[in-house]
Amino acid sequence: MIDKDKLSKYFTIKKKPVSFRDLGKEFCSSRQDYRILKKLLKQLTSSGDIIINKKGLYGKSEEMSLVNGYFEAHKTGYGFVILEAPGQRDVFIPGRKTMGAMDNDRVVARVENMKNREGRIVRIVERAHTKVSGELDFSDDVWFLRPKHSTLPFDILIPKKHTLNAGKGDMVVVEITQFNNENRPPIGKVVKKIDKPEDPKSEIEAVIDEFHLSRKFPKHVSDDAKTLPEAVTPEMLTGRRDLRQLKTVTIDGERAKDFDDAVSIEKTSDGFKLYVHIADVGYFVPWDSIIDLEARERATSVYFPDRVLPMLPKRLSEDLCSLKPKLDRLTFTAELDFDDKGNRTASAFYPSVINSNERMTYTNVQKILIDEDKRLRTKYNSLLNEFELMSLLCKDLRQMRKKRGSLDFDLPEPEILLDIQGNLSAILKTQRNFAHSIIEEFMIAANEATAEHLTAIGVPSLYRIHEEPDIRKIDEIMKVVNCTISYKKANITPADFSKIIHKASATQYEEVINYLILRSLKQARYSPVNVGHFGLASQCYTHFTSPIRRYPDLVVHRILRDTLATGTRDKKAVEKAEQRLSDIAFNSSRRERVADEAEREVIDAMRTWFMKDKEGQVMDGKVVGMNSHGMKVRLNDYFVDGFLHISYMVDDYYVYDEGSLTIRGKNTNRTFSIGQTIQVRIDKVDLAEREILFGV
Repeated sequence: MIDKDKLSKYFTIKKKPVSFRDLGKEFCSSRQDYRILKKLLKQLTSSGDIIINKKGLYGKSEEMSLVNGYFEAHKTGYGFVILEAPGQRDVFIPGRKTMGAMDNDRVVARVENMKNREGRIVRIVERAHTKVSGELDFSDDVWFLRPKHSTLPFDILIPKKHTLNAGKGDMVVVEITQFNNENRPPIGKVVKKIDKPEDPKSEIEAVIDEFHLSRKFPKHVSDDAKTLPEAVTPEMLTGRRDLRQLKTVTIDGERAKDFDDAVSIEKTSDGFKLYVHIADVGYFVPWDSIIDLEARERATSVYFPDRVLPMLPKRLSEDLCSLKPKLDRLTFTAELDFDDKGNRTASAFYPSVINSNERMTYTNVQKILIDEDKRLRTKYNSLLNEFELMSLLCKDLRQMRKKRGSLDFDLPEPEILLDIQGNLSAILKTQRNFAHSIIEEFMIAANEATAEHLTAIGVPSLYRIHEEPDIRKIDEIMKVVNCTISYKKANITPADFSKIIHKASATQYEEVINYLILRSLKQARYSPVNVGHFGLASQCYTHFTSPIRRYPDLVVHRILRDTLATGTRDKKAVEKAEQRLSDIAFNSSRRERVADEAEREVIDAMRTWFMKDKEGQVMDGKVVGMNSHGMKVRLNDYFVDGFLHISYMVDDYYVYDEGSLTIRGKNTNRTFSIGQTIQVRIDKVDLAEREILFGV
């Protein structure tokens, strides 16, 4: 009987590419065998283990120097192919060898220089962009679009009949009708005009258009959501463990509406028993249902200051699946036992039903545990014991994680506050407190336990992976480290990062070193191949705890459910999942990147709107970043960053000294360094480019 291992070994032994016909002769004796062969070949090509060449022959990708991945474009035209197969270095693609690939396209590349990992794109497998936003322009009797985002470093030609009566300088959305290649530019047609933003709320609307995010669900999806039950019924509880008598709480932010995790805890003779209850979305959303296909495409919810663009219809995300207090809710529970030092000693997983006692906020839990607020401790007296137990277990888990080398970046983030009319009222520094740590540690523990369980029983699954950084980037980091906190050690490795972060904490260099290390790391992503999670120092990690807002979590729930009856997966379910996992991992990672970019763009836009009437004002700020172009400065009074370019420093000739990480005036000897407090003038607030420029 043919299987994936046999097929992989065959390609390893074979010294040349082979045809499907030859493979059939080798492995197939019936029509059923041919069907299995096709499925296995699809899986191996999706994972990048084998490649189909232009003649339709199959072969090992490394033998043909071909790799699968997505193209990460740079604004000047070059880029990198980030490989789907984990554990391999990225491939540099010069601008002349991109074959017209656009940012985030799924591609096949040939590695032409193994030592320098340089190559060319030879095939574009899947386009990431069918629509592009930007400014319409006209020159030499030709209409064209200048893309808004710098990772698309080329114009798109627009035939006059397809301008939709838009004029020069208008912001528009263009649908690409003919993609570019090495010999011709792309061609498109205007499908929507973007109104010039008049206020912060309309700016968010513009970002949604720029990133082509879906505001509403298609009618057939909304109609399907209306057929869902309005509440949990007794019939739904069959086969579930009844945990409604457990003291259970959700802990979220004040503005949260989708509660997909709740926790319970008990003291045991050896330590603690922790219950992590996760909304059982899979019960209501089966594979390939109308709602599932839409959720798979979206892959993630997107969060903006004034709204959420949910992965699932609100009937599910904010009602039926949301773990609201005092209501029966269907859940999937990870029951985890720990000793009194935080070592996990046992785990169990099962469908359950809970009834949350309270909807708690991070702020109130902090006040109860740390501030010992008498009013809140009286109000939640019945839960005080559970909160104290959570505090003890959290500290143990955090200590264990630090000990193994987990990276904890304490980086401040902005919180955008809008008033009821949608106007900006404040931009604050997000306050993380001990209650955030409790939920963070409990969710990490549940995700690790789930991944280890699925790995132990040998079933295909999705993993959240985070590969080690490229060793070449360590030298760049150490240049900054040694001229700031002076970390003295020969042969620095990524394992030293957690110690460097710890040494930098509470110093003026903490933020810049945290950002520097964070930027050196590869981006965490989803993969059917487990290579561990470097940032968490975890050998086995997945996402299980947020199926309302992340599609991979929903997939893991389904896989886990399939294993419960026998301890192994149903054979048909295994085959079905294996065919999908690579594509789901790729799309989920890509959609996550898009969501992150859109959320960052909104934050930049809100900062410029907040500062637009403050041009000319002088304010105090702190230098939080520095390079040869100038300094990144964060204002003291507002959580707003801007850039002070060297060319805007007109009282002297200034030069950047990389060795000391300073900018120094040649004549005045005036020096600027990381962490220094300086006075800046708000010289320019550019709403169109969403940037703030300072002067001195």
